[in-house]
Amino acid sequence: MEVMMNKKPVLDLTATYTDLYELTMGQAYFLAGRKDEPAVFDYFFRKNPFKGGYTIFAGLPDLLAVLENFRFNKDDLAFLKAQSFHPDYLAHLKGFRFRGAIYSPPEGDVVFPTRPILRVDGNLIETQLIETVLLNTLNFQSLIATKASRMRLAAGDGLLIDFGLRRAQGLGGYHASRAAIVGGFAGTSNVRTARDYNLRAFGTMAHSYVQSCESEIGAFRSFAAARPDDCVLLVDTYNTLKSGIPNAITVAKEMEGRDYRLKAIRLDSGDLAYLSKRSRVMLDEAGLHYVRIAASNQLDEYVIRSLVAQGAPIDIFAVGTSLVTGHPDASLDGVYKLAWTDGHSVIKLSETVSKITLPDKKQVWRAINGQGLFLGADVIGFDDEKNIDMMHHPFVPHQSFALDSYRIEPSLRLVMAKGRIVRDPPPLSQTAQYSRERLEMLPAEYKRFENPHVYKVGISSRLKDLRDGLVAQHRG
Repeated sequence: MEVMMNKKPVLDLTATYTDLYELTMGQAYFLAGRKDEPAVFDYFFRKNPFKGGYTIFAGLPDLLAVLENFRFNKDDLAFLKAQSFHPDYLAHLKGFRFRGAIYSPPEGDVVFPTRPILRVDGNLIETQLIETVLLNTLNFQSLIATKASRMRLAAGDGLLIDFGLRRAQGLGGYHASRAAIVGGFAGTSNVRTARDYNLRAFGTMAHSYVQSCESEIGAFRSFAAARPDDCVLLVDTYNTLKSGIPNAITVAKEMEGRDYRLKAIRLDSGDLAYLSKRSRVMLDEAGLHYVRIAASNQLDEYVIRSLVAQGAPIDIFAVGTSLVTGHPDASLDGVYKLAWTDGHSVIKLSETVSKITLPDKKQVWRAINGQGLFLGADVIGFDDEKNIDMMHHPFVPHQSFALDSYRIEPSLRLVMAKGRIVRDPPPLSQTAQYSRERLEMLPAEYKRFENPHVYKVGISSRLKDLRDGLVAQHRG
């Protein structure tokens, strides 16, 4: 799974990969003489997906690669001219580049609602124009990486493979396969993503191959002859236990005679727990202890957990629809909000208290307990704060928590400066390992599927004072 992403985005997105209102606001800023006005935006989300207790942050290298090459080409400018954009603004867009700075945790980190995940510093136009591609990239990949990590928690020692491209929403399957690796999957059936990210590609056979041959055993023999080093036989086209497994055993023995080994059989229907147990007995009785059992067919974290709990001897879980669509949530509710501009802090108010934003340039610190685990508390403060000994509930008055006896680590680090990536991203396998290590630092009660603990995210005393003052000012 080793990959070193180059700085050219795998999918070449120009700067019209955006919503129209980003461009119309940009023109209004430009015509008002505000194109060089400095601004700071925060990216964050308001609730964890899947009713879970955490989210896995994913998609950062793809976003940064896109931003380094974010341009308006001739076709873009011609289209915008036809939309009646001002010629002076179009001349400005002709030379547009993102030259701002981005602060972020490492990809694969465990993150939580309301805290900034990214901080974007730059001029008002450039920070506004990248909003859509930022949300599109990070919301989707973080959703899928989180879903994948839940399956990783459920699967125990089982291998997880992405089989979802055919069920994905269009080209979303391309990045879903990548995000699944961040969340703990071992590989994908998606050949294009495997090629571009140097992932491990997996594939078996379809029922149509068996149906196209005169007999099931004939299909198995011809497939084994064509792919002797990586042969996986689909055994449920007709009758799993009466024909599929017996025929697979026959072909496996024939392969042994040619110094090859059948890699696995795949179950794609029926009672997977029962069929896998019976298949394991039949394979073992034939001396085929090395042949692994793969299972597919509408798997998700709950089905996988149930199969493991039943003692199903499944070695490989091939997951499709539930993974790549982020079922049942389908999206992460990440948002992008202005926090500071032209030398002053700004805030967005709402009748819904939880939607009031946090102003100014911020850093996030994570508390670590004496055992080296996450305490269950992140605190948001100003980016220049050094010693934070108390955090306050961001929405509930008079609730606070002392931090003076815990180690706290900063979360946001510089990943892009002057529009250039600061450092090359690590191999995807290293990101996946980092994510596993960070998830291991999260206590088990936050990783439960049912009623997980709520991870505390608070604000520093200084930030609380500023936020409360701005609220009072704007409400008169």
